[in-house]
Amino acid sequence: MLVVLAVLVFFMFRNSRKRQRQAQELQSKVAVGAEVMTNFGVYGTILDMDEEENIVHLETTPGTVLKVHRQTVTRVVTPSPLTPEDETIDHSADGEPEYGQRLDEPALESGDSVIDTTTEKSEKKADD
Repeated sequence: MLVVLAVLVFFMFRNSRKRQRQAQELQSKVAVGAEVMTNFGVYGTILDMDEEENIVHLETTPGTVLKVHRQTVTRVVTPSPLTPEDETIDHSADGEPEYGQRLDEPALESGDSVIDTTTEKSEKKADD
């Protein structure tokens, strides 16, 4: 029983030191001009930091500045190595239309029939 208790205490201290190290790394990365994310999901750039009051001024969009507590900054965002040109995928190779793309003529299989609803609607309006 004492051995199991000693192992549990060892892992508790190890995890707490690991969390402290991660928090120190984050605080060293948080500086004016860094792009960060808050714990409520808002991305922004740090404009000003008040160490005494633990206040950070984040610019989320040009002209919009948020005043948040320093502990709400949860991570420093590093830009993705992919460029927007790399992220585009060409779907035209598989022959399927893209979402929302209209086809000029419907592809018919044998035995299918086409119903022209535009003429039916115009005939009903003419009858009324």
